[in-house]
Amino acid sequence: MDSHSLRLFLSLADNLHFGKTSREQHVSPSALSRSIKQLEEELGATLFVRDNRSVRLTREGQQFREYASDVMNGWQAIRQTFMQDQQSLHGELSLYCSVTASYSFLYDILSSFRQDYPRIEMKLHTGDPAKAVERVQQGLEDLAIGARPNNLPAGVDFQSITRSELRFIGPQSPQLLSDEQLRQPTADSWKDVPMILSEEGLARTRTDRWLKSHNIKPRIYAQVSGNEAIVSMVSLGFGIGVVPQIVLDNSPLTARIRIYDIQPPLAAYDIGLFALEKRLKDPLIAAFWNRQR
Repeated sequence: MDSHSLRLFLSLADNLHFGKTSREQHVSPSALSRSIKQLEEELGATLFVRDNRSVRLTREGQQFREYASDVMNGWQAIRQTFMQDQQSLHGELSLYCSVTASYSFLYDILSSFRQDYPRIEMKLHTGDPAKAVERVQQGLEDLAIGARPNNLPAGVDFQSITRSELRFIGPQSPQLLSDEQLRQPTADSWKDVPMILSEEGLARTRTDRWLKSHNIKPRIYAQVSGNEAIVSMVSLGFGIGVVPQIVLDNSPLTARIRIYDIQPPLAAYDIGLFALEKRLKDPLIAAFWNRQR
């Protein structure tokens, strides 16, 4: 039993007509019938008497109508109170994320948040996602979006939003890795393979660990800040790189990139929201944080 079921019941109790009620409530007649039947089963009582010509409330239906009306009135009152409380929150929040994150899911997050809290102003800063935790720790941002590190620093809280695989990528042309190099990555076979790696961050840490496990000392062509820069340089044929799948999903250069199926794969990114635990009591930060749950 939920507010939707009660709303359908009250509408049918007013109209005493399944067709008219289904049109008004924008549900199919079969869905309306299922909802009423489910209510009757939960209550253990028949609410309507139906025949080919008419629909009328039973005695139990009349009693339940009073109850449902009281519940819905109470629901609307508390909802209105909460909405007024939300709209009373005002101030400024700063949020840090990568350009890719702003393309991928930030629009949906911010648009729904702004609808609920129109008086909270959002300041968006973009940059290298490897800096996300650091910027929150230093107090430069209220919130940040990034990949969860292997060890979350003390005093920092994390809330997951999505996951993304880490991919080895190369240019469509020239082909920089042969099938043999993919099947059996060794120090000798990879010694002349140019690599474009992140200067720091989780992708770099996991890539370094993978290379070390195969005794590969990489030939680093460039170390760059930001996954978008890696994709750009790889697409031009300068080397192979490692980036999250979410970056490729939003890159205009995807057609110029090939994804290498290298085993074992790197551990996936757990992408989410960072905030200082002690600041989650701040009403503005709490409003944004709890909105994502």
